[in-house]
Amino acid sequence: MAIFEGAGVALVTPFKENGEVNYEVLKELVEEQIAQGTDSIIACGTTGEASTMTHEEHIEVIRFVCEVTNKRVPVIAGTGSNCTHTAVYLSVEAEKSGADGLLLVSPYYNKATQNGLKAHFTAVANAVKIPILLYNIPGRTGVNIAPKTIVDLCNEVSNIVGVKEASGNFTAIADLMSMAEGKVDVYSGNDDQIVPLLSLGGKGVISVLSNIAPAQTHDICEAYFKGDVKRSAELQLKAIPLINALFCEVNPIPVKAALNLMGKNAGPLRLPLTEMESQNQEILKKAMEEYGLL
Repeated sequence: MAIFEGAGVALVTPFKENGEVNYEVLKELVEEQIAQGTDSIIACGTTGEASTMTHEEHIEVIRFVCEVTNKRVPVIAGTGSNCTHTAVYLSVEAEKSGADGLLLVSPYYNKATQNGLKAHFTAVANAVKIPILLYNIPGRTGVNIAPKTIVDLCNEVSNIVGVKEASGNFTAIADLMSMAEGKVDVYSGNDDQIVPLLSLGGKGVISVLSNIAPAQTHDICEAYFKGDVKRSAELQLKAIPLINALFCEVNPIPVKAALNLMGKNAGPLRLPLTEMESQNQEILKKAMEEYGLL
């Protein structure tokens, strides 16, 4: 059984003006996501700025999200690292903290071979019992997890169950789906490609858009699963201008700006990310107004 089906939110981490994690706002964001129908919460992923957290902060945010969620929806913890030892440590601590699953990005900067990727992911999986999704985002990591590598890992390692695919390469995704024979749970990592990926047999999306439009993102998936492909496609296409605005600067700069525009008090970013440029913020604001969020 898949960890979840539908729309999982790649949740932002709100910060106070002094840079500390704002747990009061984090609780509000989690509660709103659940109330709006989000199917899973992904804590400490790219959108959650985990790369600028200390290990202690990283683990505490995961623990806190698990506590607030209280098993109402699955919590998937981002625990990937370019250091296998660190990924094992974070993954073990996330499991202890109550996470229902893990999201493991491919090791960045090192640029491991496919055999190296297999060894890395297997070492982490062997250290925990909860299910694992791989995270393929070569645009950020500099390394692609090949379709055969993903299929081999899902076949050979019992708790590696799927992948968040953010390569945007639909030829490779189709190859993956063909080889997988239904044994790999595939989630879109790109909000503009939810319906195309569902059409190939995907389980859903791990979404940035869900931070500001949780009900609408959930509905894209739900309509598709109910057989109303036309409605699902309409909802997908309606969201495209907003999605484009959410990625006119590197994620999560725009989505945090969007939450702040909505009065959600997501707070500042941590360096090296900086606040959204004014001209891009106007593009974002216009897209949000047209979508009905402002």
